[in-house]
Amino acid sequence: MQTNFRGRDFIGDLDFSKEEVETVLDVAWDLKRKRALGQPHALLDNKTLAMLFFFTSTRTRGSFESGMAQLGGHAAFIDSETTQISHGDTAKEIGEIFGRYFDGIAIRQCDWQFGNGYINDVAKASRVPILNMQCDVYHPFQCLADLMTIQEKKGRDLKRKKVVVSWAYAASYSKPISVPQSLILQMTRFGCDVVLAHPPEFKLMPEIVQQAKDNAKKYGTGFDITDNMDEAFKDADVVYPKSWGPMLTTTGKEEGKALIEKYKSWITDERRMDLTKDDSIYMHCLPADRGLEVTDGVIDGPHSVVYDEAENRLHAQKAVMALTMS
Repeated sequence: MQTNFRGRDFIGDLDFSKEEVETVLDVAWDLKRKRALGQPHALLDNKTLAMLFFFTSTRTRGSFESGMAQLGGHAAFIDSETTQISHGDTAKEIGEIFGRYFDGIAIRQCDWQFGNGYINDVAKASRVPILNMQCDVYHPFQCLADLMTIQEKKGRDLKRKKVVVSWAYAASYSKPISVPQSLILQMTRFGCDVVLAHPPEFKLMPEIVQQAKDNAKKYGTGFDITDNMDEAFKDADVVYPKSWGPMLTTTGKEEGKALIEKYKSWITDERRMDLTKDDSIYMHCLPADRGLEVTDGVIDGPHSVVYDEAENRLHAQKAVMALTMS
């Protein structure tokens, strides 16, 4: 068990070593048990967390706010649009000043080619831990919850478990690529044979893909890329299909929409789930575009674990906050 967490930032998935992620999960399961038993666990009594949002949120805001309260602290919701952040407060000023007001700063900033840099600039100026609630590159807390869920359903030893991270069609907007990037980085460290499936125009950042390949080599796991969704789903233990935008092909809104519309067939339906193993699980970070990304029969069906997955956001985040902010 690793113990050197106090005061550290958690911005990218690889900021914590594999052993440190295992410690986080051990703490998360302990806090989940305490929550189930109604046992108080005010590990952050009188501590405060700033939650700075540049993008709207449901699960992230709810789980961080509730988690801080359950740990005995307080979370302050700060909207970039209704504060002076939208009128000139710099990343350095936020880091310096909020680092004096609060015991931790959590930030969601997903603007492409800006968000991760902004969060790191705040971190450089802050004397307290910076927690990444999602940026344009990573979504580390979602991935911790995902890993926790897979281990709950499939056991701690994930060696040779086939995990499919797939693009899926959705018409709502060009969503960030951070979720699939975090997944391929983390899952390749934990024994999974990862398959990344996407149309040619929906590539992930080459440096992230290379890191996933390096992880797979280091830990003796598989990492393959395909543009065939059916082929990817065959004999899968875990499928995680979600939409993301063609960021590395075009940043144009209309061009991006046109590319997305080419691939309406990339939906997770009952036929595709029948290609997976009988005891496979369907995962999604939510919200899913029902009828486009996934059918109701799948997301509400026996393979779906999306609500357990959403709950585990709470426990994984509490673990990191308790370890870094105590």
